[in-house]
Amino acid sequence: MRVRFTLNDLAKMRMVSTLGPVVEGVFALDLLRGRGNSQFGEWRKQVRRRLAASGAAGENVERLLAERRPLSELLFHAGHAPDSTGAGADESGRVTAAVYEFCRVAVLPYWSGVSALLQAEREARGRIAIGSGVEGMLDTLNLRMCVGEAVLEVPDRSGRELRLDGRGLVLSPSLFLAGGEHVVIESAEPGGPPTLVFAMPSTASTLAELWGTAEPNEQALAALVGHTRAAALQALIESCTTGTLSQRLGISLAGASKHATVLRQAGLITTARNRNTVLHTLTPLGLALLRSRVPAQPPRGQAATTGRAA
Repeated sequence: MRVRFTLNDLAKMRMVSTLGPVVEGVFALDLLRGRGNSQFGEWRKQVRRRLAASGAAGENVERLLAERRPLSELLFHAGHAPDSTGAGADESGRVTAAVYEFCRVAVLPYWSGVSALLQAEREARGRIAIGSGVEGMLDTLNLRMCVGEAVLEVPDRSGRELRLDGRGLVLSPSLFLAGGEHVVIESAEPGGPPTLVFAMPSTASTLAELWGTAEPNEQALAALVGHTRAAALQALIESCTTGTLSQRLGISLAGASKHATVLRQAGLITTARNRNTVLHTLTPLGLALLRSRVPAQPPRGQAATTGRAA
């Protein structure tokens, strides 16, 4: 897809953390009915159990899964609340009811954790935009901006062209959208900005914790003890690359990479690739841990570096 923009569109570009649990439910339904992802295996099992125990409502969802309706049609139904009176027992009402029932069994049980992850993703992308500019942030989402042509190239299945015409553009992460995909959703408001939904990266350990099956990683927690990694958390209050982190800590590049790996495995930072470099950013958990402790002493021979520009 080619999205044609103006300077006014760039000025109006913004990011939200989520379009809500029902839209996430549509992406989750699309994920469940077709494309395999081993990281969602436990979630699939739990959802199948809930559907089997949901009686007629679950059977309606199973019918919808078998019909394999296009994603655009399912998103349309996500924007229409089901008829609680039972009067809307027509075909459209049946599909809408199935979409909302699937959201109830597949997304709402995890929504507190899902929404926290989406909020953290929004904050991480925002910090990338501050440090690398809008074009740099879009590049991490596999979106190519051709400023000279005023075109944003979006890898999707449609191949169509979209003109913003001063409406602006909303970006939103999704946990259940299949990895690497992008979906554009037109606004229900006349003249409103469309939303470009992108798949947020996730790790097996993060999702295992979300599904309630995480095993405590004592080795990773033990590895966090020590001044250098505490200082690394402090240094990452301002997102930076591995090279900049090594400079701030006064250690080798390999050492900084190792510390970043441990912090990421413990869920304290996220890492996003930007061309040939990676950018490390604190997660809400890492920030909360940092705020709950006294400042760490800097590594040997190094002055405190918190707040230093990259």
